[in-house]
Amino acid sequence: MTEQKTKTKKKKQKAQAMEWKNAWRLHRDKYILILPFAIIFILFTVLPVAVSMVLSLTNFNMLQMPDFIGLKNYIDLAVNDSVFAIAVRNTLFFAIVTGPVSYLMCFVFAWVINELPPKARAVMTLVFYAPSISGNAYVIWKLLFSSDSYGYINAYLLRLNIISSPILWFETEEYIMPILIIVQLWLSLGVGFLSFVAGLQSQDKALYEAGAIDGIKNRWQELWYITLPSMKPQLMFGAVTQITSSFGVASIADSLMGYPTVNYAGHFILNHLNDYGNQRYEMGYASAIAVILFLIMIFANILVQKVLRRVGT
Repeated sequence: MTEQKTKTKKKKQKAQAMEWKNAWRLHRDKYILILPFAIIFILFTVLPVAVSMVLSLTNFNMLQMPDFIGLKNYIDLAVNDSVFAIAVRNTLFFAIVTGPVSYLMCFVFAWVINELPPKARAVMTLVFYAPSISGNAYVIWKLLFSSDSYGYINAYLLRLNIISSPILWFETEEYIMPILIIVQLWLSLGVGFLSFVAGLQSQDKALYEAGAIDGIKNRWQELWYITLPSMKPQLMFGAVTQITSSFGVASIADSLMGYPTVNYAGHFILNHLNDYGNQRYEMGYASAIAVILFLIMIFANILVQKVLRRVGT
């Protein structure tokens, strides 16, 4: 019986080896084309994540060798770090608001732009996409929400006698989060928006003709039964990019309001990570923060993908 099991195991191993060889022969060119990206992905994504997970279990200040301390960093984050609790709450609220809204904005604007003539479509795509790649995008919002009477919004409200003195927009706690949400939504028409435009442009017109024959009567039915199911790859990609941008926000608050914001009203997990990693050089603690943010983003992506798989089914 033992010899028979050994022979069966060897046969399975040989069969698997033959399958790998046949797969390599059939798809060799594809594997070679993918190889450079795979190497870059492993070196600059998989490896740093693995190193962060290891360092999160240590006390490491970049001057001495890492000292293994187990789960102490995670316990301190959960029990002793009240600012981290504020950062988690702000990040989740910000992501829940801006993630779905920006995702819908990307699709709606892409859908509307897709109905325009080619030249107008190209111009409007550039207009909507430009803020996401502009390096000086925050200058506009600093001018709008400037805390003196020269700020455009304060000047306008003073002219209408709605206020009697300038509002300190960036120094008032209750205004910080709404301003950050507005700015993030303005900047959110990025790569996901372009993927939706491309997906709508690549739609097969024959599907709409077949749908009309099958009883689809209006544009909303076309959208639900034809457009959305045939755009699932772009919808998935857009969801990943929008979730990543909504959870990875930090530079907006730093550029507009400085660090830290009033009562940490604009403090996010990534701000906390930058504080401990780039300012205090407590790399073990910063790695623990990075791991928690990574797990939150993975969970959110899985949840959204499960929801999107049901679209049009």
